Order: sequence, then C-alpha cells, then structure tokens
Amino acid sequence: MTTPPMLRQLRHDVWATERLVAHCRQLSTAQLELTVPGTYGTIRQTLAHIVTSDEGYLTRLLGALLHDPPFRLDHEVTLDEAASHLAHVKDGVERLFGGGELDADRLLLDTPLRRPGDPRFEMNAWAPLTQFVHHGSDHRAQIGTILGANGLTTPDLQVWPYAMELGASREAKETR
Repeated sequence: MTTPPMLRQLRHDVWATERLVAHCRQLSTAQLELTVPGTYGTIRQTLAHIVTSDEGYLTRLLGALLHDPPFRLDHEVTLDEAASHLAHVKDGVERLFGGGELDADRLLLDTPLRRPGDPRFEMNAWAPLTQFVHHGSDHRAQIGTILGANGLTTPDLQVWPYAMELGASREAKETR
C-alpha cells in the first residue's frame, strides 16, 4: 500500500520535533531559557508550544481528545513533559490516517478543545493539516535561530536526513 504524502509530511514533522527535543536534552536549564528577539519565546516554551499545538490540530482533525485532560500551556511546562506528549502526537498522526484516505475537503465543525464562551470555527481539514506542518517547521527554525545566535550547535532537521534514515534517499552506487 502506498503511504499518503501528507502522512509522510506529518511523520517527518514529529520526527523533527523528537530530534530537536533529544538535542535540547543536552542543554543546561539556563540554555533552555534562552531566547532572541523575533522568536516565540524561550527554547523550552517554544517546544511546549509546538507540542500543544500539534495536539490541538490533531484533536480538531480527529474530533476527539488525544487524552484527558488535554495538554495545555497553563503552567511552566518542562522539557520532559513536552517530550512525553510527543507519543500522543505520534499516535494521533497514525490514527488520523488509519481509516484509509483522508478527505482534505471534509468540513470540521468544531473542536473538543473549545472552551465555553469561545467562538466556534468551521474549517476544511486541509487547513489544520497544512498548519500542523508549517507551524512546527516555523517554530523549530526559531529554536535553531536561538541556538545559533548563542553559539550553540543546531540539529539537522531537514527532510533529507529523515529520508536517509528511512532508506528513502541514498547515494547511488555507480556500476560500470
């Protein structure tokens, strides 16, 4: 069976966040609190934001909570706490595509995460799918900016190392 391209994109997104979290585990507590102007916040805050947002997009797309209570940024989220929720994100991505072809034009009427008094937004499924990928890439790049601006190494989160890890990209051996 052929893997849908969007599923591949979401899997790469989760892989990149996992790899960034693993890289950030080598940082000191003070380094996790670094930031630079023009970015979301500290490295720790930005990682937590990526994961809570991913859970939010998946909850909207699936029409059900990934777990109860939902992961929210209502407290100082630790790196370990954010990392632990990546398993929920990874599982949610697989569940989203587990029922066969995903209808990107399906109208999503609401989200289980909507709080009382908040407005209800309707949207086609392609919008949160696309935002999932864009949002994660944008904020991981911001963390890369923070790391680089502070003289710290940055992990390679591009698609190429991911594809090579999966055997989907490799150097061709010339035979003559």
